[in-house]
Amino acid sequence: MLGRIVRIIEVFGPDTPALGVSELARRADLHVATASRLVERLVGYGWLQRDADRKVRIGVRLWELASRASPTLPLREAAMPYLEDLHAVVRHHTQLAVLDGDEVLFLERLSARHAVINLTRIAGRLPLHASSSGEVLLAHAPAELQERVLSGPLPAYTRFTVTDPKVLRARLADIRRDGYALCPGYIDERATGVAVPVRGPGGAVVAALGVVVPNDDNARATIPALRATALGIARSLTQ
Repeated sequence: MLGRIVRIIEVFGPDTPALGVSELARRADLHVATASRLVERLVGYGWLQRDADRKVRIGVRLWELASRASPTLPLREAAMPYLEDLHAVVRHHTQLAVLDGDEVLFLERLSARHAVINLTRIAGRLPLHASSSGEVLLAHAPAELQERVLSGPLPAYTRFTVTDPKVLRARLADIRRDGYALCPGYIDERATGVAVPVRGPGGAVVAALGVVVPNDDNARATIPALRATALGIARSLTQ
């Protein structure tokens, strides 16, 4: 039963925030009657809730538990004042991300109304090779994870996304040496991602701090501010 419940919960995402029971059952690969019975129980516990049109979405109770117990909460709380200061300077998207499995998971994103396009979302994921935050995290990941990513599919989002393992391997070495990743047009040709590592106690990389700015000659100018902000977050984590 636990496995079935997990399959139901994992159906929901940024592109599927609410679903009818039949569609939910199809996506979770469950019989409609089974899905309907489990949904009713989860609604009773507050883990799911029903809209006026009878569609189902994640409930407030589940969000509350996840937010309260998240192991990333101390990192996010330590970083938020610095993210806000950086966002005030950059005036585009500012985001904090961590490594989760073979993907980059975005914990926070601050945006401005007229900021350049950005496809990342809070609690959204991307492949590690496809963004500046992902490349920073991959560059400092264990060797076995690097090799797994380099040997696997490297899908392209645009013509500028790095999909050649040899090129990506060289980029990871450059990121470790230079301390930043600059990714013009990787996700959208109008935007450039720039990211630096955030180090925790002992010097290990625990997160990536990034901005998404217009794809022009000014993108590189954000690197000093990113580095200063990452240093502030690192100091806050050691206090």
